[in-house]
Amino acid sequence: MDNNQEVIMTDSLFNRLGGADGIARISSDVVDNHAANPVIGVRFAGSDLDQLKHAATTFFITATGGPSDAYQGKDMVAAHKNMNISPAEFMAVLDDALDALNKNDIGQREQEEVLFALYGLRSQVVGV
Repeated sequence: MDNNQEVIMTDSLFNRLGGADGIARISSDVVDNHAANPVIGVRFAGSDLDQLKHAATTFFITATGGPSDAYQGKDMVAAHKNMNISPAEFMAVLDDALDALNKNDIGQREQEEVLFALYGLRSQVVGV
């Protein structure tokens, strides 16, 4: 393994996603995808999409190894309480995230790590 490969494999997911700027682009695309998604788009009607993009960006920055104080929002249970999100809606969110990752030319390994992390939040989002 050469030095470049070693750096890539040990670098934080935050850095491998392009740092704060890369994560902001991905998060913006995810929220746009959600708003246009026929399965979940109605949940975003009338929402402040810029505010949601900011929250998604700061959440992902913190969750992927960026500055730990970037996200100042609610925890996942509090953010989704009484929304009664269905398993199908949750899967639509994952599909939107995957589409955004592909649009931003994120590598397979990083895509898998992001989707694994998002899926790990399922119990804090679905049906709460």
